[in-house]
Amino acid sequence: MAAAAPAPHPDPLADPLSDAALATSLEGGFTSRHADAGPVRLHYVEGGAGTPVLLLGGWPQTWWQWRRLMPGLARRHRVLAVDLRGMGASAKPAAGYDKKTMAGDIRALCEALDLGPVHVVGHDIGAMVGYALAVEHPAAVARLALLDVPHPHPGWLTMPLLPGDPDQANAPAAGREGAFLWWFALNQVRGLPERLLAGQGMRAVVDWLADYLAADPAALDERARRVYARAYADPEAIRAGNAWYQAFGTDIAHSRAHTPVRVPLLALGGERGNHADLARWAPGAGTDVRVAAIADCGHYLPEERPQEVLAALAGFLD
Repeated sequence: MAAAAPAPHPDPLADPLSDAALATSLEGGFTSRHADAGPVRLHYVEGGAGTPVLLLGGWPQTWWQWRRLMPGLARRHRVLAVDLRGMGASAKPAAGYDKKTMAGDIRALCEALDLGPVHVVGHDIGAMVGYALAVEHPAAVARLALLDVPHPHPGWLTMPLLPGDPDQANAPAAGREGAFLWWFALNQVRGLPERLLAGQGMRAVVDWLADYLAADPAALDERARRVYARAYADPEAIRAGNAWYQAFGTDIAHSRAHTPVRVPLLALGGERGNHADLARWAPGAGTDVRVAAIADCGHYLPEERPQEVLAALAGFLD
């Protein structure tokens, strides 16, 4: 009897939510790739040509959060949207989620791809990693843009556990300072979120955060919400994403030794997002700092106001 033919490998393009399919859906010839970056294997999506621009995103999202910026940036730059350690299709090791170590991952990726000095644009957790990269590996960074979030600093240690107003925990945060960041505390707990949220639970979290933090929740469309919820649906992905938050104490300790970075730094916040905290922190974070806000925008700048963000980045990066 003849041996059975091996089962064909599934076509990643047949899954509309796969990284390969999402990458090819963008204008600019983007492709989904992997590279060994020191001890971890990182996933990234690349397109365009010119001076490299690294896009580093945050929780609970993936590289897909940059989809509305990538084609525009790729007209003048080599664009790499990177899934950080623990994110999306990148490796999810047991440890190493402090931002100094994660910055080392990005430095190793730059070396593996022979990129030379790069422009870095970070949002949320990615902004923390981007700043740590400029602190720890200044020769690797040409210019640095931080979107809506600073590096963890000692002021975070006084963050209230309870909202001053009981309604604050549920009323949309866009448009007022002092949002109640309850997930900062939840994500500190080891083991429990994985049990609570695996499966469909992360879709509820993605929806709640979009509605709470975005000035325009519809900007995080149904496909994006499905991509993000699926990326964090299994226990290992939840555990890894939470580890970014569990490392904040270490990140704050590291920040006490930071000296202002010398690369040009753009601190770009959502006017109705976290601009106030970012604007207070940024002037002491560098020697060449520009602070700006995107009007009528919440936390999710690249998705809510992509054209305004592109304009700000073009004026800064070019």
